[in-house]
Amino acid sequence: MAAGSFEGQYVWSPAADDRALARACMDVRAGRYLSAHEVLREAREDFEVRAHRSLVLASVAADSDLAERWLAEEPGPDAALLWARVAMLRALRMADADAGDRRQGALARIAQSACERAAKLLPDDPTPWVAQLALTRLDRPQDPAPQGLLTAPAGPWYLFAHILRLDPWHREAHHRFLSFFFTRYGGSSSASWDVAAFLSQRAPATSPLRLLPLAALVEDYNPSALLADHTWEQPQWISAALSIYHQWFPRVADYRFTPVLDLAYLAHALFMAKHEFEAREVFTAMGPYASRMPWSAFGDPEEQLTKARRSCGLPVPHGG
Repeated sequence: MAAGSFEGQYVWSPAADDRALARACMDVRAGRYLSAHEVLREAREDFEVRAHRSLVLASVAADSDLAERWLAEEPGPDAALLWARVAMLRALRMADADAGDRRQGALARIAQSACERAAKLLPDDPTPWVAQLALTRLDRPQDPAPQGLLTAPAGPWYLFAHILRLDPWHREAHHRFLSFFFTRYGGSSSASWDVAAFLSQRAPATSPLRLLPLAALVEDYNPSALLADHTWEQPQWISAALSIYHQWFPRVADYRFTPVLDLAYLAHALFMAKHEFEAREVFTAMGPYASRMPWSAFGDPEEQLTKARRSCGLPVPHGG
């Protein structure tokens, strides 16, 4: 993995330095699906890449009929997966936009059916099941929690367990599962803290899943709370960020593509903890690539990112 150097502007594309994915996104915008088929087929054995590529492609395809057309013209596991992802995004967007819209239930049923179809075509691929997991925040299943959680929060534990049997450390699955317990989706702060700690402690020290508590911390951020911005300076959060920096961050050099979002959470935590030296290294590893989270939780993402980079002595966009 080599992100490239910062040359004066941020690159906000979620494809980042996955060049094949970036080209496929361009083709999807132009109404063509052949290159989308190629990048999804190439990643059938790499579940992390397949999950990321299918989600990015779906975000581009969701406002067109490309996924439906591909599935009708050349049905197969990759077409079915993109359709499942597109249907998932449409259902979630509708729910976020208007909880009272009568189309919400229909879109959720369409998405569920699409996920089930994709799962049947490639039973060992966790990606369609992860899409189903994302949908659970709409119907709020209440399976009992396993032992080891202080709050014992009910949730989609059975579906999550099935995904873990296919891929024990699936990144998106863990983040989708954690988000089920966020307050904005009907959960609670105590439950999300509990789940984040439980899942991260299960993961190897070198895993990006160790970042889950940092994601929960950003989600729980309340700018009106007393000394809110000093939360990251508390000893447990400094220790958590530095542990991830020492254990996981050195592994990033071996990644196929730059894990921009995970790096952004780590850089943000280090910056907020006033560990600018370590944050500078993480920002440098990101190259020009940027993600809106976690910065958008604190204001305009470009302004917040620029503020952090400048504090670390790094170049920022011209005029930034």
